[in-house]
Amino acid sequence: MKIRRASPPDVEVIHELIRDLAIYERAEGEVDVSLDEIAQSFFGAEPRVFCDLVEDDTSVVGFAVWFLNYSTWTGHYGIYLEDLYVRPESRGRGFGKALLAALAQECVNNGYTRLQWSALNWNTPSIDFYTALGAEAMSEWTLYRLSGGPLEQLAASR
Repeated sequence: MKIRRASPPDVEVIHELIRDLAIYERAEGEVDVSLDEIAQSFFGAEPRVFCDLVEDDTSVVGFAVWFLNYSTWTGHYGIYLEDLYVRPESRGRGFGKALLAALAQECVNNGYTRLQWSALNWNTPSIDFYTALGAEAMSEWTLYRLSGGPLEQLAASR
């Protein structure tokens, strides 16, 4: 098993993993990111999102997409894990845990004070996996999102 930071030649496999994740999360029709957008976001002049890939002996079997967040209460950065995905045929072999351990090490090495993410409420296999690692559900917080028309309407109200 090998974990490595993604590089420009990995754009197509990142795109493939994003589509696979969307299928798993029952949201395939919501993916419209292009290869060029992935290349710019992850490997442009000032990337603000990162991708770690996990490989078995022959190929990439999963990824972690993440970016930095900040806690005003602690005064330290943390990592927000946007996506963690391991291909179904490779699950149960420690790849997901290895990706999370690599991100935990990234936090420790850089003085980041937390690693956090969200999970779909119906995704009990993932929730069970996270809680087995000692992760705590932040049930007192509700995630909100503005997008599409409401985002544009709010922006225009300025």
